[in-house]
Amino acid sequence: MKSSSANMAKKKSSSSIVKPFDNIGRNRVIIENVTPQVEKGLYPAKRVEYEWVIVEADVFTDGHDHVKAVLLHRKKGARKWNETNMQSLGNDRFQGFFHCENTGYYEFSIKGFIDHPNTWIHAFRKRKAEQDHKELAVQVAIAKDYLNQLISDYPKAKKELLQAIKEIDDPTYEYAASIILEDLFNKYPLERFPTFFDKTFEVVAHRKRAGFSAWYSFFPRSAAKPGSNHGTFKDCEELLPRIKEMGFDVVYFPPIHPIGEAFKKGKNNTLNAGASEPGCPYATGLGKGGHKDILPELGTLKEFKDFIKKTAAMGMEVAMDFAIQCSPDHPYVKEYPQWFKWRPDGTVQYAENPPKKYQDVLPLDYENEDWQNMWLELKSILDYWISQGIKIFRVDNPHTKSFIFWQWCLSEIEKEHPDVLFLSEAFTRPRIMENLAKKGFHQSYTYYTWRNSKSELMQYMDELTKGPMREYFRPNFWPNTHDINPYITQSGHEPQFILRYFMAATLSSNYGIFGPSYELMVHAALPGKEEYLDSEKYEVRHWDWEHRNKLMHVISLINKLRNENQAMHFTNNYQVCDIANDQMMAWLKVYGDNKILCVVNLDAYNKQSGNITIPLISIGKNEHESYVVHDLITDDRYIWTGSTNFVELDPYRLPFHFFRIEGV
Repeated sequence: MKSSSANMAKKKSSSSIVKPFDNIGRNRVIIENVTPQVEKGLYPAKRVEYEWVIVEADVFTDGHDHVKAVLLHRKKGARKWNETNMQSLGNDRFQGFFHCENTGYYEFSIKGFIDHPNTWIHAFRKRKAEQDHKELAVQVAIAKDYLNQLISDYPKAKKELLQAIKEIDDPTYEYAASIILEDLFNKYPLERFPTFFDKTFEVVAHRKRAGFSAWYSFFPRSAAKPGSNHGTFKDCEELLPRIKEMGFDVVYFPPIHPIGEAFKKGKNNTLNAGASEPGCPYATGLGKGGHKDILPELGTLKEFKDFIKKTAAMGMEVAMDFAIQCSPDHPYVKEYPQWFKWRPDGTVQYAENPPKKYQDVLPLDYENEDWQNMWLELKSILDYWISQGIKIFRVDNPHTKSFIFWQWCLSEIEKEHPDVLFLSEAFTRPRIMENLAKKGFHQSYTYYTWRNSKSELMQYMDELTKGPMREYFRPNFWPNTHDINPYITQSGHEPQFILRYFMAATLSSNYGIFGPSYELMVHAALPGKEEYLDSEKYEVRHWDWEHRNKLMHVISLINKLRNENQAMHFTNNYQVCDIANDQMMAWLKVYGDNKILCVVNLDAYNKQSGNITIPLISIGKNEHESYVVHDLITDDRYIWTGSTNFVELDPYRLPFHFFRIEGV
C-alpha cells in the first residue's frame, strides 16, 4: 500500500504535466508496511479489552533529513483522532502504541513529516566542532526561524519558545547544541507538508474471555451417577463444584436438542441401534422439536436456564454447541424441503465424506433458491439461545457451511450482541481454518492435538504467534475432544496425559479438555483409530465423578496459576528458549513484571536434562546478574546467573517446570 496526502489533479491534456494538488508535490515522506493488518485491511486485527495495540511502519524520506512518525488512532465513530509519536526502532522502522480501553472497533493510520528542527540540531552539533563562527551564526538564524514558526503553531507555548530564542544567541553555542533545545523541538514538532497513509486499519477488541479461557466439555446425558439412568441438568448442577475446583471457566455441552430416530446410530457408531439406545446428539431434530428445543430426558428449558444461572454464579459460563445439520426427522425437512438436496430417486442426500457415511445427518444446501430465508432461520436459532442466557457457542464443522453465511451471521450477531463469542471447530486445511477466523470466529481449534515432537511444536507455535495469523487467529488448544482420542495418549501413561495437558494450558491462553475422559485418563480406542471405544457420542456413560487423582491436582494448580499470572493471559507473548536436548522444550511469557518460564520433558518415560538459554533482555537482566526461578508447583527455588543454566525433569515426578522469574 502506497502513501499519499491527497488526490492528484486530472491531466488537462495528454501532453500536460500532472499538477500537484494541495501541496502533494511537497510531501516527501514515504510510509509502507504498516502493521497490524489483515489482508491489507479487509478484515480487522483482533485484540481483547484493555490490551495494547502495537503499531509499526516503515517511515522514511529522500536524503538525510530526519522524519517524524505519528500514530493516529481513535475508537471507531469518535470525531477526534488521537495522536501518539512513534519511536524509531532503527532501519526506518517506527513503533507506536494505543490502548483498547473497552470492547468495540478501533481504527488507526500513520502520518509522517520531515523533522526539520531535529535535522538541523544534529547537523549543527557537527558544524560546531568546525568553529566556523560565520556559518554558525547563519545556522542560529535558521533555528530562530523554526522557533518563530513554532510560536505561530503553539501560541500557548509562546513564553517558553521566546526564552529559547533568547538563549540560542549564546556566543558559545552551547544552548543551540543542547539536549534542552532538542527536547523542546520534540515537545513542539514543526509539522509541514505531512504525508498521510492512504488507508485506515481496524482493530476489534473483544471481551477478555475471547483471549483467555479454560474449557471443560462433557455430555450432560452422562452426568448421572452410577446406578442412575439418563443424566439431567440437575445432575449437571451437582458437577459444577467439581469443575470449579479444577479451575475451568467455560462449561461446554455438545448438542442438547431432540435426537432423530431415522438411521439412529448405536454403540460405537453401528447402524443397528436398539430401541433403548439414545442415538447421536449431532443428529438433531424429531417430532418433539429441533434446534430451539431441548431433549426431554435432559430436563426443561427452565431447568437449563437455572443451570446457566448457577454456572454464572460460580464465575463460569455455559457454551452451547451450534451444529447446523438435521436428522431426517427434523421439522425443517417437512417445513422447508427446499433447503435440502434431493436425489433423482426422491431420497434426500445425507452427509458423507467417503468412505465415511452419516445416514442420520442431513446437511443444508447453501445453494438453494430460498437461501435468504434459510440464513435468517439459522441466525434465529442463535438469537433464541442468546435470549435464554447463552453467550458462547462452539460451532460444529463450520468449514462444511458457507463462509459467506458465517461472515454475515457473525457480523449481525456482533452488532446486536458484541459480548457473544464463537469457537470454530474446524479440523481441516490451513487456509480454510484461517479464513473462518478472518470471517469473525473469536477462537479456533488447532492442530495441537497432533503436534507431538519438539520441532513440530516449535514450528507450529512460530506459525501461530510470529506470522500473520497472530493478528486474527486465536488458537484454542485441546489435547483431546469427544471426537478425538489421540494416539499419543492411547497408552494410558499418566505422565503423557500430564505433559500434554500442561503444554495445552501454557502454550495457549485458550485451551480445553473433554472430560471426564481426559482427567480420568480414559484411553481405550477403536482399533487403529483416534476414536474412543464406547464413545459417548453414541451411548450414555456412567462415571465415577468422585474420583480424584494426580492429574486433576495438576489441572487445578495450573488453572489457578494461569489466573494469578497475567503473562499467561496471552498467547502471542510466547518466546521459545533454546535448550540443548531434542526431548525438552522451553518457552518464556512476559507481561510487565510478570515473567513465566515453562520447561517440559517431552519424553514421558525417561528423565531428561539440558542447558536452557533465556533471552535476558526479555527479563531485564544481563549476563552477570543473578535471579531466582521459583517453581510455583513444587515451591522449589533456584538461583540462576546469566542466560544459560541447567535443568532436569523426571516425568514420574513431574514432566514440567512452571517457573516464575523473580529477583534475588
